[in-house]
Amino acid sequence: MKTNQQKSQNGSGSATRCAFAFLAMLCLVTSGCSTFNRDWKQAGAAAKKGGIDSRWQGTWTSDASGHSGALRCILEKASETNYLARFDSTYKKVLHFKSTVMLNATNGPTNVRFTGEAKLPWWAGGLYRYEGVASPTNFFSTYRCKSDHGTFQMIRPD
Repeated sequence: MKTNQQKSQNGSGSATRCAFAFLAMLCLVTSGCSTFNRDWKQAGAAAKKGGIDSRWQGTWTSDASGHSGALRCILEKASETNYLARFDSTYKKVLHFKSTVMLNATNGPTNVRFTGEAKLPWWAGGLYRYEGVASPTNFFSTYRCKSDHGTFQMIRPD
């Protein structure tokens, strides 16, 4: 049988684990901001005219919940048929979520069509699937996971 002191210690241990888990999640969510911001500035200086490999900014919108927020992307050509997309999305103007997706691309005469998928943590929705189109001036994509679906709409910033 546990004494009151043992029960109290177990309770504080549980609270400590919860606080640690929250701090770990917060670090995971906010980590990489400085690297992304540095790369964002460099991508603006190196943007190629006519291609889609560049930096992009706009918004994401959840069709499931109605939530939306700011969205930035650094799109880098990885091969003739692939682009690496690094996303920085904002929720409630405070929380930043980072994700990286390899997009499989098909070049058309005026745009690039793409599909891709990324496995995010379970608490962020798990497996996301993307499908969209980008031109030298506009980027549009749908996204879908088990618990959410919506759109990304972006343009090249000045």
